[in-house]
Formats: sequence, C-alpha cells, structure tokens
Amino acid sequence: MTGILRERLIALIEPVLGSLGYELVELELSSGRAHAVLRLFIDREGGVGLEDCAAVSREVSALLDAQDPIPSAYTLEVSSPGFDRVLRTRAHFGRFVGSRVFVELKEPRAGRRRYTGTLLTVDDGGIALEVDREQVAMTFAEIGKARLAS
Repeated sequence: MTGILRERLIALIEPVLGSLGYELVELELSSGRAHAVLRLFIDREGGVGLEDCAAVSREVSALLDAQDPIPSAYTLEVSSPGFDRVLRTRAHFGRFVGSRVFVELKEPRAGRRRYTGTLLTVDDGGIALEVDREQVAMTFAEIGKARLAS
C-alpha cells in the first residue's frame, strides 16, 4: 500500500470512527493475487466486542462504497487491537506511559534499529524509553513501527 493511499484511508475513516465513539488504532491494506484485505484495528474505552466490529464494518463499508478510494476488489476486516497493540499517534503513546514497548526506527541509530523498554515520557516531539537502564529519546519522525511489548 502506498503511503498516499494509507493516509487517504486514515483521513476518510478516522472521523467516522470518532463520531461513533471509536478510535482507529491501526489500518493495514495488504494486496493479494485475487483481491486486497483492508484491516482496521479499533478500540474504545471499555474495550471492543463483536457487535462493535460489526457496526464499524457497516459504517466504513458504506463510506468506502461511496468514496471508492481502493482501486481493486478488497475485503474489509475489523477487529480489536489485541495484546500487542500498535502505537501510532502521540495519544496512543501517552496512554501507555509506564508500559513496556517495542520500537523499530526507520533508520538505524549507531547500528541499532530496534528498542524494547519502558515508555518513560511523551511530548510533542517524541518519546523517551528506558532501555537497559539507559534513557533513549527518539522523535516521532524517526519511529517506523511501535507496539506494546509483552
């Protein structure tokens, strides 16, 4: 999936989910030979059940049918974020200060790309982790992927 399509899908879907009381945790679009799969991971206070996933699926399907942003056939899947929840936004990181997280940088820093540690702080510029008893700061622009670690 191109970055442009991903950003367009997030921009289309996030406001609808917000109006329904849900948060878009992550969005994945994987293409296969026959058709693509669009996966939405949603959350809300109190958690997400099967009925929530079905309601979001109906609303997002209607939106995507009207807007038609995906150029090929696709299947929509909606689920909860699970235990290894993706951290994508400043608010996601802010909610999990004190938790163990895994961060993969876009580019290696001093030969290292992956860090697992305790999330110490979050601010507008980035985050700080405690990794091997040392504090490691990184900007949001440096982060390629991040998720809760078990």
